[in-house]
Amino acid sequence: MSLLVDLRTRVRRIARELAKFGSVGAIAFVITFATFNLFKVGLGIGPMTSFTIATVIATTFAYFANRYWTFRHRERSGLRREYTLFFALNGAGLVISQIFISFGYYVLHQTSAIGVNLAMIIGTGAATVFRFWTYRKWVFLPSAPVVQTASAPAASQAVSPQAVRASMPAQQRRPQAGASAGIRPGR
Repeated sequence: MSLLVDLRTRVRRIARELAKFGSVGAIAFVITFATFNLFKVGLGIGPMTSFTIATVIATTFAYFANRYWTFRHRERSGLRREYTLFFALNGAGLVISQIFISFGYYVLHQTSAIGVNLAMIIGTGAATVFRFWTYRKWVFLPSAPVVQTASAPAASQAVSPQAVRASMPAQQRRPQAGASAGIRPGR
């Protein structure tokens, strides 16, 4: 029975993440679409350059929306690490999308606004699947394991290392880093 409950919990968590990720992605797509068309159709810049600029702008929005909304319950591993990985993986997603755009534009000669936008939509869909999987796996790491106490076995909350240390008998505690031997912090 516990396995079934655990499976339901995992499916619900993934479904919530996927729904939020999809919402952020939809907004980022609107940003990409509008910016791409501004540069490509409005200013006459090439499709690859236009899409790259649009993707950088939308990626910046998507990072912050995903970090502080979609995956806010996950472990924080540092802004620099997350942002760097996020942009690197978006770079791979950009390449996936650009393969579709360049194939449609240069191979199939679909140079109209509709043809280029259709290729961009298909490429973005393929890249989105890649992004969701990689963000969950490498950028926004899972939270620390859940520790349950005997007094509240149904409570599912992560326990900080400080709380675990405070609950240990005094003889089992190791001095914290930086604490002198024999001197306890706060005394």
